[in-house]
Amino acid sequence: MVKRKISIHDIARQLEVSAATISYVLNGKATEKRISPAMEQKVLQYVESCGYRPNRVAKSLRTGKSKIIGMLVEDIADPFFSSISRIIEKYAHRHDYKIFHASTENDVAITRDLLRVFRDTQVDGYIIAPPPGIEKDIASLMNDDLPVVLFDRFFPELETYNVIVDNLGGAREAVDHFIANGYKNIGLVTLNSTQTQMHDRLLGYSNAMAQQGLTPAVLKIPYEMEREKLVVEKIANFLQSNPALDAILFATNYLAISGLEAIHTNGSQIPDDMAVVGFDDNTHFSLFSPSISAVAQPVEEMSKAVIEALMNCLSGTGNVLGKETIVLPTRLVIRQSSHQVVRNKLTV
Repeated sequence: MVKRKISIHDIARQLEVSAATISYVLNGKATEKRISPAMEQKVLQYVESCGYRPNRVAKSLRTGKSKIIGMLVEDIADPFFSSISRIIEKYAHRHDYKIFHASTENDVAITRDLLRVFRDTQVDGYIIAPPPGIEKDIASLMNDDLPVVLFDRFFPELETYNVIVDNLGGAREAVDHFIANGYKNIGLVTLNSTQTQMHDRLLGYSNAMAQQGLTPAVLKIPYEMEREKLVVEKIANFLQSNPALDAILFATNYLAISGLEAIHTNGSQIPDDMAVVGFDDNTHFSLFSPSISAVAQPVEEMSKAVIEALMNCLSGTGNVLGKETIVLPTRLVIRQSSHQVVRNKLTV
């Protein structure tokens, strides 16, 4: 038999006070409502002893706030998104907010379904790494005065609050690093995507190559392609078709993982035959042999900027978020995979 949950009315009857008194104490309004410290302590002790847990939905109906934030990311299993989510959750907890996480898989239909669920749950605000195609859905949230923060990527045509990194500068720095170490035939493996972060990483690479008068070699992987075997095969074929390549920049950490397998499959050695830099550091890149260089995103700073902006709005100290784009710098973490290699060539 299922045990019935305790309500504030049950507590009120037990303590012989009004339900309103219990509600005021639980919502931190005892002093404001002139409830004595002794009564406040009595209520809190009883609540603790009986294991009462407030119904958040019912509470949201009374207060107009659910104290829940809906967060949508591309893939919660991805090291970048999981790190961001964990830190945002920590900061949100300090403000008595809970985070509901979900993965969109970069799919419009899945994203819309999740947004509907969040709306039905009456979340107070939204943190979203948006897939292409949900511009109207984002606009609809904002038209209803719901706070929205976009991160990692955004829609330039929408008046949204965005927190991103300098993707263009990060990619350019990686290419310049290769060139400084003597590499000239530098390729890029990226996604076939119109998302702003992918666009800027491609542009940063292309600009750096053009500035040095070098010929670009770009492989665009369809996002919908499986991230393991088929991607490895496609990268391996790209490397075989471009035998002169001596360095390669991978535009995401999971493309880098597949790329490392492809390089190994082709029998090449890192960095002797192929130097490697991944965009987005991976928690295990430092443990690889050789260790993998990466363009690291400022995960802590991004997370803090996102949650602070949303909290300012939810606390009433700021207006519903409008058009502003915060751009944070990346950091090139140099490890063994992109070290300068001295090649001894026989002269005839």
